[in-house]
Amino acid sequence: MQRALALAAAAGEAGDVPVGAVVTDAAGEVIGEGRNLREVTHDPTAHAEVVALRDAAQAVGSWNLEGCSLVVTLEPCVMCAGAVLQSRISRVVFGAWDDKAGAAGSMYDVLRDRRLPYRAEVIGGVREDEASALLRAFFDARR
Repeated sequence: MQRALALAAAAGEAGDVPVGAVVTDAAGEVIGEGRNLREVTHDPTAHAEVVALRDAAQAVGSWNLEGCSLVVTLEPCVMCAGAVLQSRISRVVFGAWDDKAGAAGSMYDVLRDRRLPYRAEVIGGVREDEASALLRAFFDARR
């Protein structure tokens, strides 16, 4: 989570919503990382999670990331939850809950939906205060 928080801070400094993510393999080694790049790249899909999943898949040479974990500073949205399931990530660990668009237990629970053919373990609220503080400072500065 420490690396994800650093990536989130970098995203905020670059003018993007401060969200950072890393993918770790089964041994806990970082194999992919990302931060929000929507403003930088003008790509609506450039959420930190998607960037990190792409980086990890490239690193291992496969779209299938079963056994890996995604660690992200903000609860994934519906798009990112879908990408997690498509990549077969086994575990999602996140910091701040997203009561407006979260899809890992707050507004929706896509990652654990029994109607889908694949589910991920979800652990929320890890270093939540730090992740929330980054987001709060970013949006306070824009108001």
